[in-house]
Amino acid sequence: MNPFQSLANLASPAPLASLANLSILSILADLADLANLRGSLVSNGSLWAGWPTGFWAQAPVAIEPKWFDQASLWLLGGVLGLLVASFIVGQFMGRQPETSVSPALVQMFNLRVQAWWLMGAILVAGLLLGRVGTVVLFGLVSFWALREFITMTPTRRGDHRALFWVFFAFTPAQYVLVGLGQSYYDLYSVLIPVYASLFIPARIAMAGDHKRFLERSAKIQSGLLICVYALSHTPALLDLRLQTRVNGELAPWSGSRPGLLFYFVLLVQLADVFQFAWGKLLGRRVIAPAINASRTWEGFIGGALSTTVLGALLYWATPFTLWGSACMALIIAVMGFAGSMTMSAIKRDRGVEDYGTLVQGHAGVLDRIDSLCFAAPVFFHLTRVTVGMAG
Repeated sequence: MNPFQSLANLASPAPLASLANLSILSILADLADLANLRGSLVSNGSLWAGWPTGFWAQAPVAIEPKWFDQASLWLLGGVLGLLVASFIVGQFMGRQPETSVSPALVQMFNLRVQAWWLMGAILVAGLLLGRVGTVVLFGLVSFWALREFITMTPTRRGDHRALFWVFFAFTPAQYVLVGLGQSYYDLYSVLIPVYASLFIPARIAMAGDHKRFLERSAKIQSGLLICVYALSHTPALLDLRLQTRVNGELAPWSGSRPGLLFYFVLLVQLADVFQFAWGKLLGRRVIAPAINASRTWEGFIGGALSTTVLGALLYWATPFTLWGSACMALIIAVMGFAGSMTMSAIKRDRGVEDYGTLVQGHAGVLDRIDSLCFAAPVFFHLTRVTVGMAG
């Protein structure tokens, strides 16, 4: 079976009869044959001494890491199973009388399922292309998200030169440095927060237009920081050198880093789903009605706790222990919520409902990755500090 053809089939809402013929096990076998690339971890260096590594790290199963290991394939298979089940539920709901199920609710659910199929297929296709392919994929997503962010608000002629540098110099440079690996961490971690943030206002000032200067500069700086710098930490996970404790001794972690990336993206997306579901079931107290009327305290707390439990259950796909994975999942849920609320506030300020319409069922790209943008740098740095290898 051609794995790319399998992914193409999965990306579209195929008829129920066609889905019944799909074999998840055969798809996973194709993935393993195509992308089970072996590498070597750098074993020298010592852990940053200030953190309790034993709390976070678990013993590895294998000695040599794989691009896709058995744990990551099980995780991928579980996600495929959930998507198939969601499609079946959506088709079943669509056949029910309108008096029993709201047609608007069914349509929204089916559109979301279609969007999840598409996004899942794109992410897996990027991982199949290896680390460079994944970095390029996220670079393109950042470029499009930044475009949505910038076009949401009006710009002046004096901003055009600065925007050229933002789109065609700093954005690709950030992802090139991420693609070059951890050896360039000291540079890509400061390229945008320091150099780009200083360059943008200086370049706008040189254009000679002082009207709303601070607002224009801050808008471009914020867009670059959120859409490019923050999101670039997601593919940067693929180059982390991680370690764990084996019988009290430090040793390289032999798990799949693509599996860790998939674990992170999965928790971010499911945290949004859990918060939405709990808000619909128990939501009474809206957190900020003027910002997002659908976000309630009950939904936030229920979603965060549900994500924490799920993170604990998925600890076997990570270098963390059960409790360490639960703590990471809770942090992911909180940061994802913060991202969603922040981007909603920006939309309300600009008087728009969505950032775009590229992804059917989820409006624009930035609407879909707002949680990811806020959670990615926090998860990356916590992972690097707690279970990362020095050097």
